[in-house]
Amino acid sequence: MYQKKFTVKKLVLLSATGCIAARFIIPIEHLRPFVAFTWVGGAIEVALFLLEISFLLSLTIYMPKIIRSTKESQYPTVFAFPQSVDQHVKSHRLVHIICSEALMFYYALFSWRKKERDGLTLYKNSSYIAFQIMMIHAIIIETLGIHWWLHDKSIILSIGLLIFNIYSVFFFLGDLQAMRLNPVTFHQKSLLISAGILKRTEIPYELIENIIVDESILKQKTSKDTLEFIVRDFEKVYPNVLLTLKKPVEGIFYLGIHRKYNHVALRIDQPAEFVALLKNQTDL
Repeated sequence: MYQKKFTVKKLVLLSATGCIAARFIIPIEHLRPFVAFTWVGGAIEVALFLLEISFLLSLTIYMPKIIRSTKESQYPTVFAFPQSVDQHVKSHRLVHIICSEALMFYYALFSWRKKERDGLTLYKNSSYIAFQIMMIHAIIIETLGIHWWLHDKSIILSIGLLIFNIYSVFFFLGDLQAMRLNPVTFHQKSLLISAGILKRTEIPYELIENIIVDESILKQKTSKDTLEFIVRDFEKVYPNVLLTLKKPVEGIFYLGIHRKYNHVALRIDQPAEFVALLKNQTDL
């Protein structure tokens, strides 16, 4: 409520959860005059569950059209697939979560024969690939001992950790492939920037107010309204380009989280070429 993010939906869901929890917490002899409220809470929870199921069914029914629209789009897949989903299925948090997971498994399993798109990259002058490989190696090799030890203690925990580790390997592979196959793209009317499957943004050229390349400014601490596209490295790195915007643009993160930003900071492998191309598009 303090952050003004308390919606009517959250209020209804919280109230229904409270009614159900009261059924288990309060002794039945004290709750009997109000037992109808607990049934109302249960009915609301069931209705919301059925609503979520309807979104999943819609996503399944329209999936062939979504895939067709994604293939026909001129946008990179990491942008085109979510846009196609929003075009055919009503936007919903659960849909965004499934969309993010589908992209992750697509890049991890089915993108290895794809060729890189033309564009400028964010990772080649960094230790990003080495970092990803190191994480995958750590998950596969160095957790074997933990599995062996945990298997004797609790089979359920051991299986749970195994599932989590397999998911983590797919996640790092998918993020690596998405980073490799989706460089910074100068589209017709906007700049498309993505950092693997973790975050992305589309910046209309007309909203770019200034391009900052001054190192003394770039090495300063970035503000909270700055969206950063700086890949993981083994040492402290700073952006080499900072874009200031006339109006906030939307940054979209993994699992469909949306936030607004007034600045975009990048550490790009070809900064001079990037600035030249961007000035050509914006007339700055």
